[in-house]
Amino acid sequence: MSPHEPTPAPVAEPHTQEPGSDNRTGRLSVCTKVCYGIGGVPNQVASSASAFYLQPFLLDVAQIPAAQVSLALFGGKVSGAVADPVAGFFINKSRRTRSGRLMPWALGCMPFIALAYFFLWFLPPFTSLRGLWYTTFYCLFQALATFFQVPYTALTMILTPSPRERDSATAYRMTMEMAGTLMGAAVHGLIVSSAHGSRRCEDPGVQLPGSTAVSPDAARLYCLAAAVVALTYPVCGSLLCLGVKEQPDTSAPASGSGLSFFAGLAITSRHPPYLSLVVSFLFISAAVQVEQSYLVLFCLHASRLQDHVQGLVLTILISAVLSTPLWEWVLQRFGKRTSAFGICVMVPFSILLAAVPSAPVAYVVAFVSGVSIAVSLLLPWSMLPDVVDDFQLQHQHGPGVETIFYSSYVFFTKLSGAGALGISTLGLEFAGYKAGACQQAEEVVVTLKVLIGAVPTCMILIGLCILMAGPTPKTPSQDTSAQLSLRRRTSYSIA
Repeated sequence: MSPHEPTPAPVAEPHTQEPGSDNRTGRLSVCTKVCYGIGGVPNQVASSASAFYLQPFLLDVAQIPAAQVSLALFGGKVSGAVADPVAGFFINKSRRTRSGRLMPWALGCMPFIALAYFFLWFLPPFTSLRGLWYTTFYCLFQALATFFQVPYTALTMILTPSPRERDSATAYRMTMEMAGTLMGAAVHGLIVSSAHGSRRCEDPGVQLPGSTAVSPDAARLYCLAAAVVALTYPVCGSLLCLGVKEQPDTSAPASGSGLSFFAGLAITSRHPPYLSLVVSFLFISAAVQVEQSYLVLFCLHASRLQDHVQGLVLTILISAVLSTPLWEWVLQRFGKRTSAFGICVMVPFSILLAAVPSAPVAYVVAFVSGVSIAVSLLLPWSMLPDVVDDFQLQHQHGPGVETIFYSSYVFFTKLSGAGALGISTLGLEFAGYKAGACQQAEEVVVTLKVLIGAVPTCMILIGLCILMAGPTPKTPSQDTSAQLSLRRRTSYSIA
């Protein structure tokens, strides 16, 4: 059947309850929520490891010039951003299978993501084309991870009609992903901890022209860490497949033919609550990415915190994991906009770390930063379903636009991260960064302090101002939510 032909009304069948949910209340079982959350762990494990350690690996282990690293990071982020609307287009054009429409895309991408991630950390024997090697595999990794993330996050909208249960499922997902983030940084960091350190630079015999602060075994350690992280994809994918069943609701016929992808994108991009959400988190997500990307380099080259890198990274992530359930309670109790002010808690502490880079201050800053990062990651995914419902209340011709909202949101946030990381890494090149050197120039130290303090502060404050000034989406009643869920699940395809 052509995707442009109307879907015939299904034959009436005895209504069966979807596994893991109560169709009368939209309530999801704990098992379903846990398995759904586990499905997102591998991407977060890999993203956490690359966020904290990819730049030091490319600069100090692979010995790539900072300008080429800037190009690799920018190209990878842009490829991931471009893959978002492309993924939404192909997913919406695909036919529903026995496993559903979204699940086959999510599960089918996992083996290829694992391979791309492993080769991203592999040190090829040649040196002249290493920049091209890492740019290629980082682009592949980001694009494939996006083809997983878009259908995976869009599952939130069709698991249940209840906004409260959707928020609960989002909290489970974010908690599991935070645990994955912690596991990625912990495992990767422990394996490669001996690759960087202050002891080699404290040895006077090491500080010779052409010497580096990197262990000769660094390439092997990074490759081993990549293999361990890559194994999480088949393990967590199996649990996602077993615990979450995407099934069509056959209780009613389709009510409309839906929007085409590009027509839907043109309409959704003009929806005021969505514009406010996207523009605000363009700045906030870019600030978080800059903070994560330069923490390790700041500790290695702009302070005497080389021996505290692993401890600081774990402090940030443990704080984020532990505070996520607390922020979920705050979201339910005080509202999502009030919770947004928790993001700015890290602002004064980031400036303090740049001014006073001592170990006690660094650990306090790491703990507070983790609390703020938790709400910055949880908040947009809790607000996005409300924006989708608000849009569908105002546009009766817009069933099945969930994937467009999710894919375009990730597209814009990744694009902002690409620009922020690309420009900032290029700044290191202009400051005179020397790959693997025991001591960097004063201009590099100043640049790293600005990137860890002033840049995230400005971005967070701008993003919060835009979010607070934007319109608030209307939350539908329980009956309206059920009708919206029925409409999206019986006419989910987009022509």
